Amino acid sequence: MKTPIFQRFVKHAFVFGMIAIAWAVNAAAEPAMFQVGRARVCITPPLGVQLAGYFHVREAKSVRDDLYARAVVLESGETRLALVSCDLISMTGEMSDAAKALIEAEAGIPSGNVMICATHTHTGPELRNDGVMTRDETWTAALPRHIADAVIAADKNKMPATLRAGEAEVTGYSFNRLFRLEDGSELFGRGDGGKAVLGNAGPIDPALQTLSAVDAEGNLIALLVNFALHPDVIGGGSADFISADWPGLLGDTISAVYGEDVVTLLLQGTCGDINHRTHAETALPTGGPAKSLQLGRALAGAAMVALERAEPMTDSRLTAMTRTLDIPYFTRDEAFFKQLEALEQKENPSDFDKSTLRRGREWPYDGQIAKVPVQTLRIGEAGLVAFPAEIFVRIGLEVKEWSDAPHTFVVELANDRVSTYIPHPFQAERGAYGEVPILSRWLHANAGRHMADAAIQMLHELFTAL
Repeated sequence: MKTPIFQRFVKHAFVFGMIAIAWAVNAAAEPAMFQVGRARVCITPPLGVQLAGYFHVREAKSVRDDLYARAVVLESGETRLALVSCDLISMTGEMSDAAKALIEAEAGIPSGNVMICATHTHTGPELRNDGVMTRDETWTAALPRHIADAVIAADKNKMPATLRAGEAEVTGYSFNRLFRLEDGSELFGRGDGGKAVLGNAGPIDPALQTLSAVDAEGNLIALLVNFALHPDVIGGGSADFISADWPGLLGDTISAVYGEDVVTLLLQGTCGDINHRTHAETALPTGGPAKSLQLGRALAGAAMVALERAEPMTDSRLTAMTRTLDIPYFTRDEAFFKQLEALEQKENPSDFDKSTLRRGREWPYDGQIAKVPVQTLRIGEAGLVAFPAEIFVRIGLEVKEWSDAPHTFVVELANDRVSTYIPHPFQAERGAYGEVPILSRWLHANAGRHMADAAIQMLHELFTAL
């Protein structure tokens, strides 16, 4: 028979147990605290530099707005991660490796814990040394130092903050720029040359994702924005000025609302086949400064919607992982050489044709293997994937679909440049711009599948296996 003392013991044990459980639940729900620093360093080149992004020379005669390397450093426990977004056409291994070496030596952040990406502005300096344009070697040599300085400054001004992952759906601003024809081929735009256009060759990614850092007083101090939209808006082929395009205006709008000290990084999404121009009738701007301003404001507004309703993360883990894949380069064959011969017969070849001929004849990678770095990072409940090229949107959507992370950001133009474009394997041999071998696709047609598979597996290891 149970005594009153025993019954009281059981009752008290139950009460204390429930209190302990409630305390554990509340403790588990407590926001995770990080140390977060942010900084930006101006990387505007001198006037006279040649602008990247087209097949003809454009020289900068003025500066419409400055270019920056924007950095955020995150710390939790013994781990620090650094994220850098640069207002440039792309990132190269030459630049990022040099910057990461400086960061590791001077700030002590391991190079594998640093991601450096580009926004893809087409009104910035040429960074590559294998294109039509000539790069400014003095400016280029100084770039790793500027990138490292941004990270070092961010690391020095860290403060306690929570991180919050948010998302908003954005439509009406991004459009798939490739179209499928009745014969199964694809083309850039609707100039079908008499062939019937069946419709868009691919989807868009409407998800605008944010990762915001909020200090102890509730103030926004840094913002990461991930959205897939090609930033070739403000100037086009006739641009003769330097500008960060709509990514810079997005950051300016955020700062106008939340304070000048807020640093906004655009982590460009998979926009290899995504443009800003609708093919429908519209009274709204379709290009130039007006369109760039519209995009900067609209996407900043969507980012505000996302960040204002985002809950603080409760997971404080920071980890990073990089794997280097061996992927074959495209190898020229008889059919390819016949295409070059046909171009050589043209009476008035375009700049596009001339670039195809030059690169096709000079291609040095037949039968060779490319080293393709794929980086993944865990930031609490958010997983970041960094790909080293312009990526077709279907690849980014596939990574998101199969990711084990609660929030998945897929970032292109990060850490290196192993190809101009990485098309989805279904589209790699359909003939549109972005799919043309050597000119825009440097790797084997299945490169995108191998990169996506690696990213999905790495995210699984970061979020489930560990």
